Amino acid sequence: MNVPMLSDSASRRRRVGRCLAAMLVAGAAWAAGAALVHADEFQLAVPKGLPPVPVPKDNPLTAAKIELGRQLYFDGRLSRDNTISCASCHDPTKGYSNGERFATGVGGKKGGRNSPTIINAAYNRFQFWDGRAGSLEEQALGPIQNPIEMNMTLEEVVAKLNAIEGYRKQFRKVFGTDVTADGIAKAIASFERTVLSGNAPYDRFKAGDESALSPAAKRGMKLFFGKAVCSSCHSGPNFTDNGFHNIGIGMDKPNPDLGRYLVTKLEGDKGSFKTPTLREIARTAPYMHDGSLKTLEEVVEHYNKGGIDNPYLDEEIFPLNLTEQEKKDLVTFMVEGLSSPDYPLVKPPKLPR
Repeated sequence: MNVPMLSDSASRRRRVGRCLAAMLVAGAAWAAGAALVHADEFQLAVPKGLPPVPVPKDNPLTAAKIELGRQLYFDGRLSRDNTISCASCHDPTKGYSNGERFATGVGGKKGGRNSPTIINAAYNRFQFWDGRAGSLEEQALGPIQNPIEMNMTLEEVVAKLNAIEGYRKQFRKVFGTDVTADGIAKAIASFERTVLSGNAPYDRFKAGDESALSPAAKRGMKLFFGKAVCSSCHSGPNFTDNGFHNIGIGMDKPNPDLGRYLVTKLEGDKGSFKTPTLREIARTAPYMHDGSLKTLEEVVEHYNKGGIDNPYLDEEIFPLNLTEQEKKDLVTFMVEGLSSPDYPLVKPPKLPR
């Protein structure tokens, strides 16, 4: 890329401005339109360590709606060739990702980004790696219409599901109408809000159980929140700042994926991608937006060397000078400390006919 180099002071001003802009946009998305409240209709059990789940006023949780969403999530009939469901790329047995570098859609077509987990996606302020969707409802309709994923139009999928008596009856019960695109989005989003992971050893340790973490995990936790500066981006109960950062991944390629920039067109967003949750991170390999790092050891080494240098690299990224033991301890904390014994493994339901 032919990108003008900036002075250190100019670079810092640009990054600070970008962060402030992201915070303002995030705050607006979090507080606007869908005025977030707790649903009265369904009491969602929230695991230890997590805050209450935000639920839009216009899409309260109900047991029937969640079950309808679960069926839609696992139903390949939402795709043109009846083979690709939400669960194809966000498989509960694979950390709600797919265990591969890229997602595979109808006809074996592959995209250029890794499938992000939907675990704790209820807390995300933005959806997709580039944050182009501001809600789970908006996100749910994206893959259906993507030509390299499900390759349908909303009109086609609505007609297809309306021809299935079991779906038509459920939509009438839940929404008071036949199948609609709005109902599909609301049902899938409602199901996804129930896919939560908490009560991990880290949470129990924070609650006072000193035995919840091994000595190595405790050392790794100290590094995570200290020398390794992981918590500068992976912060809060869901281990994400809900922001977008350039850590250099792919920026050494001839035509890099510019991530958030493709949505905002802001120069400082080039090469920036959403900070993913680290909950259940041991289950969601490979890593990064392009699935280019196969193991957590590779991830730690990427940060240890200071990322991949480029004009837009976040100032939070710099060489860490971790020892081999420190690298191992850091991985131990993420694997041991953030993996829950209550992993939300949801099994495929019987689909309507």
